[in-house]
Amino acid sequence: MVSRMFRLVTEVDKARRDLLRSRLRETNTAASSVLRALRGTPHERECPLHVWVLDGAGALAGGLVGHTWAAWLHVTYLWVDGRHRGVGLGSALLAEAERGARGERGCTASRVETWDFQAPDFYVKQGYEVVGVIPDYPPGITEYTLVKRLG
Repeated sequence: MVSRMFRLVTEVDKARRDLLRSRLRETNTAASSVLRALRGTPHERECPLHVWVLDGAGALAGGLVGHTWAAWLHVTYLWVDGRHRGVGLGSALLAEAERGARGERGCTASRVETWDFQAPDFYVKQGYEVVGVIPDYPPGITEYTLVKRLG
């Protein structure tokens, strides 16, 4: 229970979120020799990584949104429009993100989370290995965490 000296606030507040994130990073870096070793390197900052596929008319056919940090690529979203599936666009998006993360940013590994109704088999075919399974997240669905070493 929170004492009367404090007030719980539940509204969305981006400034407080950013402050909390910054302070958590400072605490984690101070406590971790690995994170301390990153200070002052390109790996210290979280850097966005986006890859887009446009169709002949310039419309979005697919895309990958992720970021790199601590020598890792984290794939947040990968999507291909249903009209363009099955022709290798998902594989091309992922390969380009991995290439950019490995070459330009020095990443040595990649990670992604996906649900059982999405694409765990796709990632396995791309060389990813399942390292975590959370059943019933959300209820009735299984979440997978997969990783790949970028050689």
